[in-house]
Amino acid sequence: MRAPITSLASLQRARRLAGSPRRRSSGVVSVELALLTPLLLGLSLPIYDVARNIQAQMILINVSREGANLASRASTVFPMQTIMNSLTATTPPLNMTSNGMIYITEIMGNNNCDANGNNCTGIVIGQWRWNNGGYHPSSGLWNCGGGGTSWATDGSGACNGIPSAGTNSPAVQTLKGQLSDGQIAYVVEAFYSQPQLIAPMALGRGVTTPSLSSNLYAMTVF
Repeated sequence: MRAPITSLASLQRARRLAGSPRRRSSGVVSVELALLTPLLLGLSLPIYDVARNIQAQMILINVSREGANLASRASTVFPMQTIMNSLTATTPPLNMTSNGMIYITEIMGNNNCDANGNNCTGIVIGQWRWNNGGYHPSSGLWNCGGGGTSWATDGSGACNGIPSAGTNSPAVQTLKGQLSDGQIAYVVEAFYSQPQLIAPMALGRGVTTPSLSSNLYAMTVF
């Protein structure tokens, strides 16, 4: 017996019916991808911000460590601005010119306590700030600008008007009780304002995603 002859139209209709489930499946996947893409981006961008903050913090730690080392060894040979310029040349991808700052503070041990027990140790005898930094947070150690002090305008970045070592010198808590009389230490502070790619997101019912601090800081004493 001959096999039944199938018309061309029947074959085409059968092929369309056979292919339709695949087309429907492809459409479902496209919809799912469109729904999940914003969620995936919402999860990945904060992770990227965290990674950028960790990288920036590690760079600042290295800058403060190397800066304290150089200040203690080379401050009598090179100007502080030269040292700070050398440090910031090693900081890419950070944009220290726009978002960074470095302070170098020279402190000295002083055992000449006054009647109230102040100024026993850790007095400021010098401070410098990086001239090329566009970010100007306050030093966490001591701030030039009060008590007759002011920032120099000669390009040195030095604080002028700091009293000579004595009971009138500005006192700091760093290394308090650990410096002998006349011993010198340098404190290097590195600051950076890290722009965040994504702001905290409101999830509803008063719940928001955690926010990262944009203000990064590292300090080393040598």
